[in-house]
Parts: sequence; structure tokens; C-alpha cells
Amino acid sequence: MIRTVTRGALAVPLALACAAALAQPVQTIYVGGDILTMKGSKPAYAQALAIRDGRIAAVGARDAVMRLKGPATEVIDLKGRTLLPGFIDTHGHMVYFGKNPMDADLFGARDVADLLARMKAHVPKVPEGAWIVGFGYGARSLKEGRAPTIEELDAVSADRPVLIVDSSGHLGSANSAAYRAAGIDASTPDPEGGSFARKADGRSLAGPLEETALNALRRRRPPFTGELADRVAIEAARLWMSYGQTTAMDCGVGLGDDDVDLVRNAIDRQLLPIDLYVCSKDSTVDAVAKAAAEVRRDYADAPTGRIEARQGAIVDRARSAGGGARERLLAARADLDTRYVNRVRLGGIKFWLDGSLDTAWFTQPYSTNPPGKAGTYSGFRQIPDEVVEAAFDRYWTSGVQINLHMNGDAAVEQALRAIERAIARHGRADHRPVFVHGTYMRSDQIERMKAVGAVPSFLTSSIVTGGDAVVKMWGRERAYRSLAANTLARKGLPFTFSHDAPVSPQPWILALVDAGVNRTTASGQVVGPAERVSPYVALQAVTSMAAYQIKEEGTKGTLEPGKLADLVILGANPLKVPPRTIKDIPVLETVKEGRVVWKAGR
Repeated sequence: MIRTVTRGALAVPLALACAAALAQPVQTIYVGGDILTMKGSKPAYAQALAIRDGRIAAVGARDAVMRLKGPATEVIDLKGRTLLPGFIDTHGHMVYFGKNPMDADLFGARDVADLLARMKAHVPKVPEGAWIVGFGYGARSLKEGRAPTIEELDAVSADRPVLIVDSSGHLGSANSAAYRAAGIDASTPDPEGGSFARKADGRSLAGPLEETALNALRRRRPPFTGELADRVAIEAARLWMSYGQTTAMDCGVGLGDDDVDLVRNAIDRQLLPIDLYVCSKDSTVDAVAKAAAEVRRDYADAPTGRIEARQGAIVDRARSAGGGARERLLAARADLDTRYVNRVRLGGIKFWLDGSLDTAWFTQPYSTNPPGKAGTYSGFRQIPDEVVEAAFDRYWTSGVQINLHMNGDAAVEQALRAIERAIARHGRADHRPVFVHGTYMRSDQIERMKAVGAVPSFLTSSIVTGGDAVVKMWGRERAYRSLAANTLARKGLPFTFSHDAPVSPQPWILALVDAGVNRTTASGQVVGPAERVSPYVALQAVTSMAAYQIKEEGTKGTLEPGKLADLVILGANPLKVPPRTIKDIPVLETVKEGRVVWKAGR
């Protein structure tokens, strides 16, 4: 948007300067396909889009846009393909995911024997001194209906730490060496909001662990350094881009002790071709804030540079200087957003109020208990009220967003009480607290959420993988009213779709759109047909509403003049294909600020 200065004679020179800028040739013009702007409540198309210096210079009728063409302008024929705003990740774990190539793939494990075989086959691939880690199994999906025991994991390795984490990231199991490395033994009490499974004697460690207990052990994994640290950022970013994302997120930095160092490495070595919005884990917020302050101090007077890439390998633009100092370079930003330093922005804090589908915190008991849970079971709280309330006291009027993980309505209630208290104490603010997942919210809670300006981020792909289990465990009423996208759409409330990768297990976007439109489980059951949304609304949840959630709607989320030229090119238009095939549309190119950062087949 062009701002006009209205004081005296300044208005005329500024207007002339703006007119001169519009008359300058552009670097790139796109024509020949569906250019879906995502502006407004109904689909709107343009015939052409022009880019100048990383921003959208014009979007509209072909003849008008082509007037900006100069001798060096590249005119790109979309050849019937579809151009959209770049997709925005509103809840993922890119840094955490970047470590996954080092881990055994446990997705689809049939039984404990299959899982153990995969872990044993993975051992030779793990460098000496590193933990043997696997990710992606589901205890409910194993034939035994349970996680492996400490003895079974000791058979993978008796002297090296072995850790497995389920696909939700909230449950796991470990061997004896991993518990020893973490300083945890039979005398260690269960942390609040988590537990170590015990044997029949009620004391000895059985292997499985959940929630905050898992976090306590997971944080002791040895750090990634050197080339491995570089690969975390480079390979994760490449995967995010392959799904059309121009803004990524890691909402939970601090799950690993080396997370802050990995982010700092990505900043100093300019490893990221796309933006990364970072949220600190609640327990590491002070450490992350300190690191962020150090970054801003170090880069306060840094000369402006540009990221260079060659065959996907990042050229280091921050080489070591004498005496251990660094030659700082600041990547130029077309939007001049000073919240970002070399494409990284500290945007918020993440609190886990409850757990996964098996440990969600409800006001009413589960209809059918998850495996291993006896008696009346309603999940459990992870964080005391006073901790959440203190966070809102500290950050409500700041630019730091609070992200609150919640699946059950008791967790939603805890969040709403804390926000309502903050408003009573500090007044209203444009905070936009994020209800991560917001899976089951009662009708009264949705009205209160509207009043406090919260934005839920729905993990719609969980319907495909977990919808059948949710109907069984939570009961039909709660399951059918979960992820209430259409209810919010009818009320005109913002919401987003997120993948929570590696939970999904991929950072896909069109799969989220597909799931929000169809709400169909792996067995073919439609869970909550009344909460299905149109393909256009589903696309808004990963573009325009996603930009709103992260407070960047001024520069991202729609194709409008002045906004960043963050784009994705698809092989087909999601609004013009059978709804069940949206997830199958290929991403062909991802463009960040006018530069192609990913292209299929390249």
C-alpha cells in the first residue's frame, strides 16, 4: 500500500515519485494461467502479475500489467497452471523436523517386532556418540496395542541410548541407557503434566513415558553441530519449499537443548531461503529471548548482503574472522520488516496446556479410554493456571504472541480464563493469541474466543489419520464438533490450517486443504460433515488468514501491489478439481520475493 504524505508541498513530489516508480520496468511478469489473488471473501482472478525488487508491482488486466514490461523483463507463461500467494506454515516444527533424517522411520510399524527390526537396522547409520532415535509409531496401531518396553529397547542396544517417539510427539519409550544419560531412575518423581510408566512394583521404570516426562529425557539428546547443524536448516527448508511454503514456523524451539544454537547457526550462515517464524518453548523463553537480544545486538550495524544459492548448496556469507569474531551480513528484505534477522523472526511463546488425542484434557470423561488408561479418565492438565496467567501478564501488551496447545475443552477453558483475566487487568490489545489445534471447543467457548480475538490453528490432516480413533475415544458428539472450521467461517472468525510436521508426518499444505474440505478418515468415514468448508475458504486458511495469524497480513497472504512476491505455482486450480483430489495437485514452483527457490525436478 502506498502511503501519501499530506503536509503541504510534500504531497506533490511524493505522488510524482510514486508515479515514476510505477512507470519503471519490472523484472518479471506472469501471464497465461489462473492467478488467484485470495483477496476478498470470494475467488478473484487476475490476468497478469508483475514483480519489481521482490514485491508485487501490479496485478490485474494483462494489457495494463504488460505496460510495465521493459527490455530485460522476463515474461513467464503459466501455460494454464495456477498462481497463488505462497503458503504460510501456522504451526510446524521445522528445526525439530530437520533432525528427523537422522532418525529411524517408524510410520506404519505393524507390531513391536517390526518396530524393533527397523530400529536395529538403523543402528549402523547412526554416528558414534549419537543417540539411536526413531519417530512415527502409534501404540494404538501396533498389534500389541502398547509401546515397546525398556527391555525390548535394550535389545536394540544395551549401551547406547535408544529413544522412540510416537507420531504425535507426545508419547515415547526409552531404553536403560537413555534413562541413565538423562539422570532418570526409579526414584525420579513424575513431573507435573507427564509420567514415567512403572512396572508392577510401582517403582521400576517400564520404558514408556509421556508428555513432560518425555520432554525431560528428549532434551538430553546430544547436540547437532558442524555440517549436521547446517543440514538441519537446509534440508528442512527445502522440504517446506517443496510443499509451496514461503514462510515456515518452528513453534516449540527448546524441545532439544541445541535448538537455539541451530537457529543461531541458520542466522549467522544465512542458510534460509524462506522466512522462519520462531516460537520459544515456555520453559526456554528466557534463554531464547537472551539469544534473540544477542542476535539483534550483533546485527545492529551489519552490512546488507544477499543469500546466494548454487545447486541447492548455500554459499556461506558469514565466514569466520580473526579472533573468533564474525563478519556479520544482513540479508536484504524487500518488506524492510525489522522483526526478521536473516529470515528468522522470534514471534512468540508456546505453552502445552494438554497433550495428544490420547491425553487431551476434557471437562467430561473419554467415551472409551485410550490404551493403558483405567477408570474414569479425562486427560490431564500440563501447566498450572498461575503459570499461564503470569505469561499473559508479561506479554499481553507486547509484540510477542502466546501460542497455546490445546485439544480438549478443559484446556480451552484454562486459556480463555487467562486471557479474560489479562483483559480485565491490562485492557484490550491486538495480541491474537493462537489456539494451537483448538480441537474441541464448546459453543460457548467459541463465542468467548471471538470476544478475546484468539485465532485457532486446526490440524485438519489429523482427521485422516486419527478421526476414527477420535470418534471411538471422544464419542461422536465431540468428534463431529471438533475442528469447527465451518462454524467459525459462518461467524466471520479467522482460523488457519496447520500441519504440525513432523506429526503430519510431512509439512504438506494441500493435504490440509483437502482434509478441511472433505473431513474423511482413512476408513472413509466423514467426521463432522457440518464442519466441512469450501475449497476457497480452506485456501484462505493457509494464505490470507494465515498471514493474519502471524501478524504479517500487510505484506503476505494475498496478491496485491506492494506485498511481497511470495508465490506458489500449482499444476491445477484447487477450486476447479474434484474436492477429493486437491491433495494430489503437484506443487511446481515456490517463489520467495520474486526469486524461484524451489522447482519440481530440479
